Amino acid sequence: MSDTIERIKCLIIGSGPAGYTAAIYAARADLKPVMYTGMEPGGQLTTTTEVDNFPGYPEGVDGPTMMVQLQQQAERFGTEVRIGMVTKVDFNKEEGGIHKVTVDNNKEIEAETVIISTGATAKYLGLPSEQRLRGGGVSACAVCDGFFYKGQDVAIVGAGDTAAEEATYLANICKKVTMLVRKDYMRASKAMQHRVNAMKNIEVRYNTEVDEVLGEQVVEGLRMVNNQSGEKEDISITGLFIAIGHKPNTDIFKEQLDMDDTGYLITEGKSTKTNIPGVFAAGDVQDKEYRQAVTAAGTGCMAALDAERYLASVESLKEEQVES
Repeated sequence: MSDTIERIKCLIIGSGPAGYTAAIYAARADLKPVMYTGMEPGGQLTTTTEVDNFPGYPEGVDGPTMMVQLQQQAERFGTEVRIGMVTKVDFNKEEGGIHKVTVDNNKEIEAETVIISTGATAKYLGLPSEQRLRGGGVSACAVCDGFFYKGQDVAIVGAGDTAAEEATYLANICKKVTMLVRKDYMRASKAMQHRVNAMKNIEVRYNTEVDEVLGEQVVEGLRMVNNQSGEKEDISITGLFIAIGHKPNTDIFKEQLDMDDTGYLITEGKSTKTNIPGVFAAGDVQDKEYRQAVTAAGTGCMAALDAERYLASVESLKEEQVES
């Protein structure tokens, strides 16, 4: 552990639309933010080939380019972006308390405020062919990428409410949607199942799993396998959507911050405040409903404003104590 402990006014953990937007607002408020990017600088958007639904890009933009531009904008206002992984946190529960954070297991930092924007990681099947074609037709977000497959045949894997909702979304824009359900029933609510069954261009295949995604550069087809009979079948598709859930990147915050039963951070009301004073959460790490770049950016803005107001209230309290 290093001998000199650095004190930071506003520490941002994690990059991505939420982190960089928080950095832009915090820097403009003269909070001198320092960001640690985490294992995946730029977040999930760095694996997205085309972003077509973020305001301000009429021709669309590829994910990595967008994240570079967000970083440049944050740095233009004075954000210090550092490559590193926060490996331990020790949050102070007192109002105005100093929070301790360890980076890469060897550097300790003290922070007056912390904005957590570590995001959530989409769960994938783990097949080599699936991983190879991520960005080439394999996606974990139908709302983000479904538009590119308008009028085409696609497949979706999953059996819960999210999978059912995304399947119906795709059915409205795609020619045919093949839905692969691993068991002989869907986990989705009855209402969502009725929506799926009401769509004539959705074919639900029960007891069916992905054996291999077909195609070299882009998705050209899917080899399915019936997990009861072992029978395999190939179908032609251009897009494969994985909807088996997300895992919020919150493991290091366990037993310090309030979370729901799936690990998403719980924030107070319409704010980004966590249960610890001076610690705020923005983006997918606290949002399991929308998970869009634009909503993440919005909560990043909120987190910076919340942090600025928190620091002002702490300073005001100190002045009152001195006067008394």
